[in-house]
This record gives sequence, structure tokens and C-alpha cells, in this order.
Amino acid sequence: MATTKLTITLDDDQLDEVRRLVAAGKASSVSGFVKHAVGVALHDAAGWKEMLEGALQQSGGPLTKKDRAWADGLLSPRPRRSRARRGKAA
Repeated sequence: MATTKLTITLDDDQLDEVRRLVAAGKASSVSGFVKHAVGVALHDAAGWKEMLEGALQQSGGPLTKKDRAWADGLLSPRPRRSRARRGKAA
């Protein structure tokens, strides 16, 4: 299988933890750990896709534009509104 070398960015704490796992012999290398993590994530994503497709088939087929707009509105992050403080000033 062909491979490609690339650069990724991790939080310092994440990299420290991966290096501790490598030092403890629980991962072969930082690269090996990342490769395994990507494989697990891809497998999970495929499983979720399969589950979603099955659920859609059971419930009437693919999402309509209206369904997707409703879901996007529900799942999209909303900007936080600042709350005015009520009560007595200190």
C-alpha cells in the first residue's frame, strides 16, 4: 500500500500523551498511533453512514431539502447572546 508523508497539528497535551503511550510500548510510534486513530475514525464514520442510510430507508427515503434545512437549523451552532445582568449592583 502506498503511503504519503504529511504534517499534522496537535495540541501539545495530545502529543505528550501519545508520546507517553509510545514510551510505555502501547503504540509503535507517533505515526503508527495517528495511522491507527485515522483508521478507527474512518471505520466509525462508515458505520454511522450505514446506520443513517438504513434509518432513512425505514423512514421514507432520503432527506428532503426541507428536512435538511430543519436539521441544519437544529444542529448548527448558534452565536451566544450576552445576557444583561439583572439585580442589584455590587
